[in-house]
Amino acid sequence: MKPLAYRMRPKDLSEVVGQQHLVGPGKIIRRMVEAKLLSSMILYGPPGIGKTSIASAIAGSTKYAFRILNAATDTKKDLQQVALEAKMSGTVILLLDEIHRLDKTKQDFLLPLLESGQIVLIGATTENPYISISPAIRSRCQIFELHPLSASDAQIAIQNALKDSDRGLGKYHVQLNSDAEQLLIEKGNGDLRATLNALELAVLSTYAENGKDTQNKLVITQEIMADSIQVKSQNFDANGDGHYDLVSAFQKSIRGSDTDAALHYLARLIESGDLISICRRLLVIAYEDIGLANPAACQHTALAVWTAQQIGLPEARIPLSNAVIELALSPKSNSAISAVDTALDVVRNKKIGSIPNHLKDSHYSGANKLGHGTDYLYPHNYTNDWIPQQYLPNSLIHDSYFNPKGNSKIESALKNQYKKLKVLQEKGLNNRR
Repeated sequence: MKPLAYRMRPKDLSEVVGQQHLVGPGKIIRRMVEAKLLSSMILYGPPGIGKTSIASAIAGSTKYAFRILNAATDTKKDLQQVALEAKMSGTVILLLDEIHRLDKTKQDFLLPLLESGQIVLIGATTENPYISISPAIRSRCQIFELHPLSASDAQIAIQNALKDSDRGLGKYHVQLNSDAEQLLIEKGNGDLRATLNALELAVLSTYAENGKDTQNKLVITQEIMADSIQVKSQNFDANGDGHYDLVSAFQKSIRGSDTDAALHYLARLIESGDLISICRRLLVIAYEDIGLANPAACQHTALAVWTAQQIGLPEARIPLSNAVIELALSPKSNSAISAVDTALDVVRNKKIGSIPNHLKDSHYSGANKLGHGTDYLYPHNYTNDWIPQQYLPNSLIHDSYFNPKGNSKIESALKNQYKKLKVLQEKGLNNRR
């Protein structure tokens, strides 16, 4: 039997979950299908968010033949068979997975078929097509970015699968407890393929264990779901509070320079399998809590996160541990976040005034007449590439947002430079008045 995610592929665009910015009423792909003006396209985004589903739905909505190939593993001969089918029976929609790995030989074979419209190519990739796909292919395709699925999107897909008796799990009369559903959604991290296949494993394993009486409800608890997807259920609860408590404890331990506690909470997060939350939180911590006290640690953390995402778990624990230890032991400063929050508070709650005329854009006809940019002093024309002039609006001219603590040599140097420039600025402007 084919996996649940495969069986639940949409038959037409109305069944697609998520990606409504592309397939919703009045949106571009739906308009293309309804107007019968299909053109080749490239869909890009993370795994499991609907690239294959959209291609399948387009084929189902148009009744064209639908074929799936992989640019890395399928051969030119496979492409030739699709081309022959298109020649014999009319247009074929070809979903070409991993299109960023298409070699030149296959590309050269495809190009004239795309030009003639015999094959409508739907390329799928997790890579940025503007970087990873050849200009010759890009120029013949519309490029559409798919967005990560929300928790509500995943919930809709889960409920559809549980209700559908033909393709889904409807015949098992499943009662999915709310905490089990929450755990499944959290663990899926927006990957609908993984989410649906994990759901099927939980249902079928429970069904096999409890007999084959499909007239009674088959109850899937959080414990059953946790066992099915091999994640410890105590890290999650129905409202997600356990997860957010864990992330909060993780950040506060690093902020408080407790290396052992930080590693403990990192280990719990790793056990939950939530690599996305770990990486996102580490980047926030680096810039929020360490920041200008140790900018190198921020760079090291970004590199560690990138490495972790490339290699995945379990190996990702190695660069993540490096980052956590460095951040926990690093000098701390929140001066940058405090500075921008102070500036935001001013923007939101005070009369901020207009931009000084000499700073306004002057790259258009008539700017001179308005006095825009005419008195601007170009700093690179002066000693040390600096000249005192007003940058803040008149109403905020004496505002000061950056209040560095000087918790490290780097931040102390920034603090001294900031104060020095503020004094010179004020002195220079006063002399000019």
